Amino acid sequence: CTNCIKRCPTQAIRVRNGKAHIISERCIDCGECIRVCPHHAKYSHRDSMNRIIEFKYRVALPAPSLYGQFNHLDDIGYVITALKRLGFDEVFEVARGAELISDATRKYIAEHDIPKPVISSACPAVCRLIRVCFPNLIPHVLPLNSPMETAAMIARKEAQAKTGLDSSEIGIFFITPCPAKITAVKQPICLPESNVDAAIAMKDIYPVLLKQMNHLGAPEDACESGLMGVSWASSGGEAAGVCDVKFLAADGIENVINVLKELEDDKLQYLDFVELNACNGGCVGGVLNVENPFVAKARIRALRKNLKYTASEPIAEDKDESFYLWDKMPEVKDVFRLDENRRVAMQKLAVIENVLSTLPGLDCGGCGAPSCRAFAEDVAANEVSKDECVRYEK
Repeated sequence: CTNCIKRCPTQAIRVRNGKAHIISERCIDCGECIRVCPHHAKYSHRDSMNRIIEFKYRVALPAPSLYGQFNHLDDIGYVITALKRLGFDEVFEVARGAELISDATRKYIAEHDIPKPVISSACPAVCRLIRVCFPNLIPHVLPLNSPMETAAMIARKEAQAKTGLDSSEIGIFFITPCPAKITAVKQPICLPESNVDAAIAMKDIYPVLLKQMNHLGAPEDACESGLMGVSWASSGGEAAGVCDVKFLAADGIENVINVLKELEDDKLQYLDFVELNACNGGCVGGVLNVENPFVAKARIRALRKNLKYTASEPIAEDKDESFYLWDKMPEVKDVFRLDENRRVAMQKLAVIENVLSTLPGLDCGGCGAPSCRAFAEDVAANEVSKDECVRYEK
């Protein structure tokens, strides 16, 4: 079928010989193709739980959205205790990293002349989308590490201080709700390498974690995050912790693209901060979650009632700004350029216009491309024949 090619926000998928193929340089790992595939033919590469045996000391980094997967959860300590029983020596809540990034964001915006509105850099899929489709907005992107990376850096330092082990003997495992964060671990765009060693999908760890939780007695009093950090699981949670007024929070890849278009046209200059999440509802809507995003969001809201507004002082070290900053800004990834040579590009453009004039303009997807224009571009690049279109006027 052609469901995935229609929904891909960067037109990164083509169907050739009955199989869907991804153009890797265009893919932003938003997971939309996995979400819409009715046959479950698409999956995300991720790490196995078995990788924990590769390290002497193992630290789990649960994303805040993990807490929304469990019914009647009123104490994060249950999740932390169960993770330790699965073989992790320590658990460092990513919500703690989120609280630090909220604080760092407020300070950075106040002390630096960054173009307004400032765009959150927390969602790696959005960062990759801006890099590919909206390069003019790169200066607006907040150049701070994600809560995952911040939590991983601090967790590794704490583990080294506690155990005396070498960094290579300590494994940092992020429990991820989406494939974009897996790619952020495997191929970071603003860091030389990630501080996370492996990313485990929530849907993979959920069954064994739930089994452990069902056999727990009293949990450890181990929760060190607050309402502000846990709120990052849902759309609007980050923005609410960053500024009181003049912010916008949008979720869902189509809504995100519409907002970025508005930003590119200078229609939202009155805003101070923009939070964008590729998944519907925020991280609770990631395709590697188990629970319906609306149900998970309601559970997070209920859980927040038992938390303080924020942890009073979650981490008492490394307040220096350089600890949070990216090593470099994202580079423009011009994947839609027809050719590096302008003359050749103009020749291809002429071919595209010529082919388009013979196509029906239905954007039916029967040719394996998401639109007639995309098909014409493929023809100009000599990747397919014009005859692939069943309605092509010879």
